[in-house]
Amino acid sequence: MSTGTGTTRRSLLVAAGAGPLAGAAVAWTTRTAEAGHPSRLTPRERLQLRHLPDVPVVTHLGSTARFYRDLVKDRKVIINFGYAECDGICAPVTANLVQVQHLLGDRVGRDIFMLSVSLRPTQDTPAVMRAYAAMHRVGPGWLFLTGKPADIESLRQGLGFVYSDPVEDAVRTNHIGIIRFGDEPAMRWAACPALANPRHIVRTIGWDFGADPDGRHQRVRGAPG
Repeated sequence: MSTGTGTTRRSLLVAAGAGPLAGAAVAWTTRTAEAGHPSRLTPRERLQLRHLPDVPVVTHLGSTARFYRDLVKDRKVIINFGYAECDGICAPVTANLVQVQHLLGDRVGRDIFMLSVSLRPTQDTPAVMRAYAAMHRVGPGWLFLTGKPADIESLRQGLGFVYSDPVEDAVRTNHIGIIRFGDEPAMRWAACPALANPRHIVRTIGWDFGADPDGRHQRVRGAPG
């Protein structure tokens, strides 16, 4: 989110040592007030309206869901974008995030949820994504999502997986290699490189999610014992 006239108590915490992030992703900061947004909305509702579209999606398991109300609301989530038939960073990113999932252990699917959104929704059918997830031995608590191209594009734009240069942004093979993670009810969101060392990623998200580099649980605000 980009800085504007209205801010909330939620701040963007970019991981120390993560290095520069590409394009507009680094500008996903704290703006929630928009001209025309009803003043009666809470900061959390305004944030959702602008950045977390409640579009319909289909999971790799074949089930349908609404992105915000079913998969993000009241949860801690880790989100990335990619596609199954990719000659670039998609497979290495997925393999890296599998290691993150292993380090987080049984928290994934319990109080942390992982979401991978297809950038080629017309090609990445649920069956294709299911085979992709199986190939990478993805565990429970991690969903691969597809949907209508316009809906997926609204997610990409809202979540800030975009380049500031529209020409560069139009080339989907240039997709941004980051993950975005957030504690939705607390309105805390940040990002880090998706190919960072898995222990570094777990340490980074542990600032908000409460897990140490070995995936063990730490008691932090709002974290179950």
